[in-house]
Amino acid sequence: MTKLTESLFLTALLLGAARPAGAREAAVAGKFYPADPAGLARLVDGYLAPGGQKKPEGGVVAVLAPHAGYEFSGRLAGMAYWFAADSYETVVILATGHTEAVKGAALLASDFYETPLGRVQPDRQLAAALLKASPLFEDRPSAHLREHAVEVQLPFLQRKLKKPFKLLAATLNTDDPAARREIGTALAAALKGKKALIVISADFSHYPGEADAAASDGALRLALEAMDPDLFRTAAAFMAEKGVPGLETCACGGAAVEAGLTAARLLGAKSFRTLAVSDSGAESPRAGTDSVVGYISGLFLKAGRPLALALAAGQKDRLLKEARSALERSFSGERQPAGLAADPRLNLPGAAFVTLTKGGALRGCVGTVVPALTLADAVRYGALGAAFRDARFPPLGKEELPEVEIEISVLSPLRPAQPGGIKPRAQGVLLERGDKSGIFLPQVWEQIPGKDEFMGELCAQKAGLPRDCWKDPDTKIYSFTVDSFTERHSPPASAPSAAAADK
Repeated sequence: MTKLTESLFLTALLLGAARPAGAREAAVAGKFYPADPAGLARLVDGYLAPGGQKKPEGGVVAVLAPHAGYEFSGRLAGMAYWFAADSYETVVILATGHTEAVKGAALLASDFYETPLGRVQPDRQLAAALLKASPLFEDRPSAHLREHAVEVQLPFLQRKLKKPFKLLAATLNTDDPAARREIGTALAAALKGKKALIVISADFSHYPGEADAAASDGALRLALEAMDPDLFRTAAAFMAEKGVPGLETCACGGAAVEAGLTAARLLGAKSFRTLAVSDSGAESPRAGTDSVVGYISGLFLKAGRPLALALAAGQKDRLLKEARSALERSFSGERQPAGLAADPRLNLPGAAFVTLTKGGALRGCVGTVVPALTLADAVRYGALGAAFRDARFPPLGKEELPEVEIEISVLSPLRPAQPGGIKPRAQGVLLERGDKSGIFLPQVWEQIPGKDEFMGELCAQKAGLPRDCWKDPDTKIYSFTVDSFTERHSPPASAPSAAAADK
């Protein structure tokens, strides 16, 4: 093949001319939604209602809509589409890939998508641009042939939008965070300057009881409102690992959500507005409540700001009670809880230290530096570690428990820092050199207020390094803040809030 012939062949492939364009016929009409055009139009029009909610400030960059049968999730899907504009040049649907594993995003680059309401024209130019931009995009009609997650969204778009639109349909199921990020980034670049809507077609928890669905879906809702793709992914992973009965997945569409959230942010989305959280049991009496599928409906908006995820007073009290309960269970021989916390905030990943003091003196302090567990589990881990695994102290005795006061410090993400940028009293510090490391919580400044002494003690006492190691360019330094809170009963008068400098 000559270079000219090869170039012409590649161009034809990218433009969808390598094979004749056809129609991907409706695969789930009569199953997920009515096959009769008139009946389908009436049903969808009924779902396209605001549910009493006001129009949001700022433009809609993307919508999140569930993809189950209309009996179960049509109300939530219609609610999201009602807030979209009346016309777009292009609609991009990022959908869960249920039927075929794909390395990135499988496109239907050339074919029409068909429903009982008619055909939707593909955006071949956009598809060609994405196929050229990254090898993660591939033209794979077979991944769409039996897939419902794109198809069920189309009748809503066909009834909502007043003018014909072009469609870019993609199915995703990769577990690779880098691939998800690259897909979202490439998509955002290709959509710059277009009047386009991104649709994220995803369901959530499958198939726990209703209470566990609410706990899991509620946590992922918070991650969405925080506009944090990494938090979303790790929260789903940590909860899935807990072995909750019936919970096969926390996000049936994690790849689509993460890629879509990445693209939405790059296209100017500042916030996520949740419209509704529900489940199949709540939406249809036929579904039951013992094994449900969770749904979230919402909008990515150009106005607003991400949710801050600060802990409320009641959540702090819950964590303190859980820390003490973990110690009580250890003495009584009871098993520690393995399920999800009822409060969704406590199911998000978190890093925390638990400090035990007795008579104003340190009795143990153990914790996690980075989020490796749900926040509730991190607090249990820290409480048990402080009581029984802090090598500086003998294991806590049962008789000591009533005399012990518990303090919890929830850590912010670690940030690389320079010695000159560290703020005394406001920031904790972690330093690493080689295989040695040490950490001081911000409370230690109360005992060591001078920066040179603070950093010297951190090097020598905690990391086992020379006292001036913090001045060495080879030493990595990180800063962080904490949200620190203590049990409500008054500590002894002589006790500071953080009892010893060697926390």
